[in-house]
Amino acid sequence: MSVKKVVLTGDRPTGSLHLGHYVGSLQQRIVLQETHKQYVMIADIQALTDNYEHPEKLKGNVIQVMLDYLSIGLDPQKTTFFIQSMIPEIAELTVLYLNLVTVNRLRRNPTVKTEIEQKEFGDSIPAGFLMYPVSQAADITIVKGELVPVGSDQLPMIEQTNEIVRTFNRLYKKEVLTPAQAIISKVPRLPGIDGKTKMSKSLGNAIFLSDSADVVKQKVMKMYTDPFHLRVEDPGQVEGNTVFTYLDFFDTHPDQVAELKVQYEKGGLGDVVLKKRLIDVLNAFLDPIRSRRAELEKDIPHVMDILKRGTQETREVAANTMHEVRDAMHLIYF
Repeated sequence: MSVKKVVLTGDRPTGSLHLGHYVGSLQQRIVLQETHKQYVMIADIQALTDNYEHPEKLKGNVIQVMLDYLSIGLDPQKTTFFIQSMIPEIAELTVLYLNLVTVNRLRRNPTVKTEIEQKEFGDSIPAGFLMYPVSQAADITIVKGELVPVGSDQLPMIEQTNEIVRTFNRLYKKEVLTPAQAIISKVPRLPGIDGKTKMSKSLGNAIFLSDSADVVKQKVMKMYTDPFHLRVEDPGQVEGNTVFTYLDFFDTHPDQVAELKVQYEKGGLGDVVLKKRLIDVLNAFLDPIRSRRAELEKDIPHVMDILKRGTQETREVAANTMHEVRDAMHLIYF
């Protein structure tokens, strides 16, 4: 019997997850848990980049993320959940990896560069933020993750992880670490409701998995469409139209969506009609998630117990990995 590949994934707990997370990797995790040994990490240490002055916020955010994970169908009997900060071996491995990568290489990482611009750090870049790719490499390799579901914007992170893996194995002449392969969803990135290329809480353009039906309606009605489609009878642009992007992914009747596109391009179909359809589609998708979430919220200690058990299991795996790493580096003294 062949050994199943390990899947490692993780999200920063900055509140509830959004539809962009679902499209980017959550949907794949639901499928992968049926055939793979899957680890899902809650990256609370990485979240400190935005919350270092108020770390007390993290516990509430951790709970929100766990509620999202369980509500969408991730099964604790099939998926191991763990908290990043509760695995000290990750921090130890990160420190060792910092010797294998240069500051200039980190600055050139496209994902890091983009987020530095978005957050407007200027010359005041937190060292913890700059070393994020190294930390992520430790997150993945501490459990010897082989497959990593990510959005397309995270591909440079996986590339940097594999650079570190190859450097380590070459330097210490032992195949201790395993390269990771990124898995990209069919919709690698979901735009925000403002039409910007990425949905993000910090950009204020996200629809969250925990949003009520009324909030979803309000957000969709603000959604970016075609700025030149001023009257119903005017021909509209489908390409780059955020409403159609969402319908392509979430609408369960693609043939009807195709007909709407033809009608929209000819003229005679208003944006409000499209948005009302999308509101119905999204709320139909989110309703069962909301119901499961409401049940889970009744027993938060149970949710935290799932995290505790998964973290304990991961500690054992991490300890074994660090023993192999230390052995390869001749750091076992007695």
